[in-house]
Amino acid sequence: MIIESSTLARRAVELAEDKQASDIVMLDLQKLSAVADYFVICTGESDRQLKAIVDSIDETIGREFGRDARIEGTPDTGWVLLDYGDVVVHIFSVALRDFYRLERLWSKATPVVVVQ
Repeated sequence: MIIESSTLARRAVELAEDKQASDIVMLDLQKLSAVADYFVICTGESDRQLKAIVDSIDETIGREFGRDARIEGTPDTGWVLLDYGDVVVHIFSVALRDFYRLERLWSKATPVVVVQ
């Protein structure tokens, strides 16, 4: 089954929203990078919330799309990356989101979805 990367990315946004992630951004990188088509970036307030966001996205994308993520980082480090190849989901703590500022690094990318 071929899945549009934008469909998978939008589903990740919805799942992050369901777990009350904040500052959710979906960036279109297709014209800028071969790394991925989309980045989804969001913030969780605590290790526990980060874990809930990660688990929800990982389990649901696996179940609904048959895709398993390569996972880097753990909630206690403040940054978890779920790599689906064409879609990369970054789940940050407040402090590390502010420190790394991925949106600024990828400022030429088109924001497709922005949820405050």
